[in-house]
Amino acid sequence: MIQLSKRLETVAEYIPNGSMLADIGSDHAYLPIYAYQHDLIKGAIAGEIADGPFTSAKKSVNESNLSEVIEVRKGDGLSIITENDQVDCVTICGMGGSLITSILEKDKEKLVNVNRLILQPNISANVIRRWLIEQNWELVAESILEEEGHIYEILVAEKGDRYKPYELDKLDKEILFGPFLLKEKSRPFLIKWQREYKEWTRILEQLNQAVENEQIQQKKQQLKTFIDWYKEEIDDETTERS
Repeated sequence: MIQLSKRLETVAEYIPNGSMLADIGSDHAYLPIYAYQHDLIKGAIAGEIADGPFTSAKKSVNESNLSEVIEVRKGDGLSIITENDQVDCVTICGMGGSLITSILEKDKEKLVNVNRLILQPNISANVIRRWLIEQNWELVAESILEEEGHIYEILVAEKGDRYKPYELDKLDKEILFGPFLLKEKSRPFLIKWQREYKEWTRILEQLNQAVENEQIQQKKQQLKTFIDWYKEEIDDETTERS
């Protein structure tokens, strides 16, 4: 039986039972193998664009004797999916938020029959949240966890009401922090944003010493906005728990 990292185990928890899964950027194909071994899916496509991970994924699937139910395909992003595959759940994990968004945007017609997206960005989760809103995907759950010194966010989306989890008067703020995560304010969440706050203040101090131009003014205003949001929503929580 495949053993997953805490990060990928959490992703697997959001895969609906009986799904036909497409795992994009599957690396060793551990996630689809684990999902099948735990009776979460009926089958899967593991997609990889690079030769090395593609070969590793093929090897893992063959060694698990699952080549009849998990097909490893080489290709760019969602392009590996065909209508005949009947994929209804897509996972994309371990990439930057901008890259995940570009993968979704490039072949978004492939998502017509997909009911659930489970996305695990390493950075820039806010970019994904904004794309989901723009494309009428509803954020239905979020998780944040710490593993080996790194903090990971997991976003789960389904087709639906584009603003349902967000408070409209706090939309940009909740896109940054995550509407579910902001309400929960877990320990990993507070650690992540304490780090970000320190980085924002450091950069702002540097910019205050720089020669003013329009670009610097815009960056300073953005940082001041983020710092204000942090103080409004999070600062008291970190003080109380310290």
